[in-house]
Amino acid sequence: MVHALHALHTPAFTPTPPVASPPALPSDCTFDPADWAILARHWYPVALSREVRDQPVAARLLDERLVIYRAGEEVVVARDLCPHRGAPLTLGRGDGETIACAYHGLHFGAAGACVAIPAHPSAKIPARMTLTTFPTIERYGLVWTCLRPDRPATASPDPTGQPGTNIPSDVVIPRMPHWDEPGFQRVTCPPFDVAAFAGRQVEGFLDVAHFAFVHTDTFADPDNAEVPDYTPTPTEYGFAADYWSTVANYPRGSGLEAPPGFRWLRHFDAHLPFTATLVVHFPEGGRLSIMNAASPVSARQTRMFAPIAKNFATDQPEQAVYDFNLRIFEEDRAIVEAQRPENLPLDPRIEVNIPADRSSVAYRRGLRALGLSHFFTA
Repeated sequence: MVHALHALHTPAFTPTPPVASPPALPSDCTFDPADWAILARHWYPVALSREVRDQPVAARLLDERLVIYRAGEEVVVARDLCPHRGAPLTLGRGDGETIACAYHGLHFGAAGACVAIPAHPSAKIPARMTLTTFPTIERYGLVWTCLRPDRPATASPDPTGQPGTNIPSDVVIPRMPHWDEPGFQRVTCPPFDVAAFAGRQVEGFLDVAHFAFVHTDTFADPDNAEVPDYTPTPTEYGFAADYWSTVANYPRGSGLEAPPGFRWLRHFDAHLPFTATLVVHFPEGGRLSIMNAASPVSARQTRMFAPIAKNFATDQPEQAVYDFNLRIFEEDRAIVEAQRPENLPLDPRIEVNIPADRSSVAYRRGLRALGLSHFFTA
């Protein structure tokens, strides 16, 4: 640990240009308006694909209340508001092709269009009787959306061939290593709620110095706390870091041991603002890939989604994967929810750094480079 913190490279981001006109903020927005406008341009997961079936699903993103439903092969993400008399559509019912408002039974289908008004079955449906919808993509077992794309959505297909609805041709969803490779078991864990700001949660995922103090019941060694030197490097959407250490990733009590002298590689990739991936290199070519996609419900509430891919123990029941990772997430949550200040300080004078914090320093610099400031107003 001989390199100074100032030797870190600032990620190669282009600062977000000023917003030309004030955005339409959610009525109970907890974010600073300028920060909300920047964050709303990015893509976040809002639901598990397997949970969006015939009935509407409620979600909240950046304080915007959403309804998610299937209209045949299409997944629709819309503002949870019927344009007729303002009732939440999540109170209604669906049939896999449409959802019906609980107040007057209006039916909405693909692209949020109204397809039936029971009170006037033969009348022409007003053109304005349509939902405010947002572009959607299904990937890694998740439904992703963006509240304020930089460009108007088009009907062009996703260039990667993944299912999508009305998405810009150049949209970038964070990459999940090994997800599409043969020989890997793919598991999308149930979402995990954290009563904390998304930036705090992501920074904890990137942190390498807390293993011996927070995760000793699950995988870490309390007698192996030293952090070897590492250096984050800029990428197009954030930064990457290769962290080598002797801290094993086997579950405590499993009886598994690495060969003598084995060094574990943990490769981190941060995709700003709130997604990061970790690939753990196991002995004999084993790989464990984890995505930490922190979806900002509000400034103080985060819903974390975690797709996982691994090429060992591929017959392990999914519930066992859920249970072990839930134990790790719970260990992290106890710390993150107790941190103060609640927001992530981007002013380097507020908290004191140590050499082990290189990823944290790079992360905060990257958020500043996006143009973000305070995150919430209270």
